[in-house]
Amino acid sequence: MNNFLVFVGKVPPLVLRELEADFAPLGIGGFRWLKLDDVCEYQLESCPDRVFLDHVRQGLSDYKVDVFFVSGLERRKKLLLADMDATIVTGETLDDLADLAGLGAEISSITKAAMRGELDFEQALCARVSKLKGLSESLLYDAFSNMAFSDGALTLIGMMRAQGSLCVLVSGGFTFFTSRVAEMCGFSFHHGNGLDIQNGVLSGEVLLPILDKNAKLAYLNSYVKDLGLDLSQAMTVGDGANDLPMLLAAGLGVGYRPKPLVREQVLNSIIYSDLTSLLYMQGYSYDDILPYMKN
Repeated sequence: MNNFLVFVGKVPPLVLRELEADFAPLGIGGFRWLKLDDVCEYQLESCPDRVFLDHVRQGLSDYKVDVFFVSGLERRKKLLLADMDATIVTGETLDDLADLAGLGAEISSITKAAMRGELDFEQALCARVSKLKGLSESLLYDAFSNMAFSDGALTLIGMMRAQGSLCVLVSGGFTFFTSRVAEMCGFSFHHGNGLDIQNGVLSGEVLLPILDKNAKLAYLNSYVKDLGLDLSQAMTVGDGANDLPMLLAAGLGVGYRPKPLVREQVLNSIIYSDLTSLLYMQGYSYDDILPYMKN
């Protein structure tokens, strides 16, 4: 079985030639362009270790090139589970809601600590939501209206669905947002936490059960089983500690602008490029993707 190194970003021709010489002992062929001058892949006979990958990435960091190692086993995935906050959408929806309520700094500090893995997710979620007690439900609509999709999100989902893959949004955020984001992006299913709302006012409580990192992993395993797939046929993407179990379990788990804990533990992270990199990792070319490009 052959494997692949995928480069997303402009690599100067001279550097590319130097890389090809370095890869010769590992590879079986030259570079293949997936998008001329911007995305290429190199086929490998063996599997490089993390030290080698980090060396290559460091050498290309000045050019803002992402480097991914992808197994050739079940390269085109049949299932995608994606985190929502700071992954499919650019912001953290709870923090955005807090900003509108004038509680931004107080709540975002808890969010950042939780995403770094420094706080228990459930405790951090409940602590943040408790501070929203008494807010009008209308603020949820205001927060949603300000939401922006990450670059490549709509293209990613559109392309994968067109290829017959099931796309699922799974978030520690709230179903008020996941339901709307899923519909706009084209996800087939969505899962999130529920906010308790009484007479149009937030009670400050999160409905049970809490969707945490273990629940995300459980959803991954459940969808794999229900679809009759293997984990090697699944891809996951996310940014925070709450995503780590599903990122590490999937055949291809990718950090997106990841927090340090995630970047240290997952093999592949999108640092400079956008979410269309998840398509290039699967071997799709720019021409394949072009009909589905939306953002």
